[in-house]
Amino acid sequence: MYAPSPRGQSALFIGINYAPEPTGIGPYTTGMAEGLARRGWGVDVITGFPHYPWWRIPEEHRTLPARATVRGVRLHRVRHFVPKRHNSLTRALHEVTFGMRTVMSHWGRPDVVVLVSPAMLGSRIAAVKAHLLGVPVVTWVQDIYTLGVEETGSHAGAKLVARLERGLAQASERVVVIHDRFRRMLMEDLGVSRPVDVVRNWSRLPVLKNRRDPSIRRDLGWASDDIVVLHAGNMGAKQGLEHVVLASRIAESSGSKVRFVLLGDGNQRAALEAMGGNSRLQFIDPVGEDDFQAVLASADVLLVNERPGLTEMSVPSKLTTYFATGLPVVAAVDPRSTTHDEMVAAGAGPCVPADNPLALVHAIEDLAADPEGARALGRSGRKYRERVLSESAAIESFEAVLIAASKKQFAHPMETITRETSSASPVAYAA
Repeated sequence: MYAPSPRGQSALFIGINYAPEPTGIGPYTTGMAEGLARRGWGVDVITGFPHYPWWRIPEEHRTLPARATVRGVRLHRVRHFVPKRHNSLTRALHEVTFGMRTVMSHWGRPDVVVLVSPAMLGSRIAAVKAHLLGVPVVTWVQDIYTLGVEETGSHAGAKLVARLERGLAQASERVVVIHDRFRRMLMEDLGVSRPVDVVRNWSRLPVLKNRRDPSIRRDLGWASDDIVVLHAGNMGAKQGLEHVVLASRIAESSGSKVRFVLLGDGNQRAALEAMGGNSRLQFIDPVGEDDFQAVLASADVLLVNERPGLTEMSVPSKLTTYFATGLPVVAAVDPRSTTHDEMVAAGAGPCVPADNPLALVHAIEDLAADPEGARALGRSGRKYRERVLSESAAIESFEAVLIAASKKQFAHPMETITRETSSASPVAYAA
């Protein structure tokens, strides 16, 4: 399965999301796999069929080959359950069925296995096979499940998920996280004793030179004096976009020029549309990469919005993309959140409380009233991207982690697996 590489190293990535998924974790797994292949690694990926953020497999992706080589990466796509409705059971089945199909797939003998979490439950299952094969594991943590469950108010569920999450980390030779706060959470709160490395997600877009394309704005129905505020990506529960709908109503009733545009899809889109449309709110279906860049650059302000109370569940991947545009960003988030800290570090724009639609409208109007200040915020975000969020630095750091992990083997693999899984049932995951 693995062809020789100049570096003599091979890696198997196991992650439920991969290109051509346009948003979320998939683009980062894809970028890392392809980046390592360019550096001479033999890279294989076991993944699912594209289903995010739509939570269905679009018609144009259903006929993708189960096996293909794309940009030097050997892909193996497996079928798994994709839930139409989201609750603890369906989300668990989503991940468990992927994990089981992964285990039944042929792995060969890679030097290291990279488990991408989410899907944490699928990764936990795959870790068992890796240990049976004696292959070291690196777990790449994009979201911390325990915090997400705690923030939904399910303390009993959080306790169980914490045990599973800690077990996956302890079953790994090394753990990679995308933020320093994730590292502290794993080590201090979950008691993970394995080495935890921080490798930041990078900005996937090139630096965009143009802010506006008048023809795109016309095609999308944006007036020349509209203050277009664009939210791009998933429309799920943790985005809390119902507050954006409420903000659009405030903008309409006050005669504001602020226009909220929600670009993308997700399991909450239908509910958001059902709240009722107005002249200051627009939904746009997902678009291809080239069109995505053009639409993004033609907005005036970019928006990251999170559910009130969401603090450390994840770092929104959209920020790394937003910072490439040179546009100001407004964040409607909890002041204790990782997203808030990231915005402050980047100096890319104002933060307002997640549950205050009026403050959101006022913050956007203030940006429009100070165009030079808005441009300065956009420049600051772009500089932060160049300094902290470069793709080459991420791939180089990740490669170093893989090399360090592949030089070690577990002395008693089955002892670790048995100890960590003896009292936890994977189906009891709380979304």
